[in-house]
Amino acid sequence: MANHASALKRARQDAKRNLRNRSRKTRVKNVVKEVEAAISRKAVDEVVVLLRKAQKVIDKVSATGTIHRRTGARKISRLGKKVAGLLTQRSEAASS
Repeated sequence: MANHASALKRARQDAKRNLRNRSRKTRVKNVVKEVEAAISRKAVDEVVVLLRKAQKVIDKVSATGTIHRRTGARKISRLGKKVAGLLTQRSEAASS
């Protein structure tokens, strides 16, 4: 354990940051799961709303540095591709 005052303070700060970052990462995982669950249910209207919400959450988390900005961009891109695939399936089914 730390002995110097500055090291003790650093340990306290690290504990707070660890809790905050863990909470943010969990939030990202949960919104991604929500979007993927809606995609598997083929709930198109819900998917569009959830995707927008997920993008907002992921952007905020990557802006704070909890996850790398490219990791955030990659997550958003992959979710967007999945949603686009669902929307094209729906439009193809409607047209035929």
